[in-house]
Amino acid sequence: MFGPAYNAETAAGDIVVLFASILSLAIFIRAIVSWFNMDPRSPIIQMLDAVTEPIIGPIRQIMPRLGMIDLSPLVAILLLNVGGSFLARFIDNNFGG
Repeated sequence: MFGPAYNAETAAGDIVVLFASILSLAIFIRAIVSWFNMDPRSPIIQMLDAVTEPIIGPIRQIMPRLGMIDLSPLVAILLLNVGGSFLARFIDNNFGG
């Protein structure tokens, strides 16, 4: 990870990937928690909703539900991973040494 070729641009790319991974994990946890009868006033649930709803909400408006199945968290995770990797590669290629 660290070495002579590791610089600020490489670190910026790594931060983008880390941020996308953390958001993906939060969306995954929210999807799993939704299967259980949790109190929506719980601070943890409110925090998960506040962090993930700006990402999941627009996708949910575009995608139709498949019966009782909401695939918007899966699509959000895929978009975050692909977008994060693309953005990190873009940063490394265009701003790296």
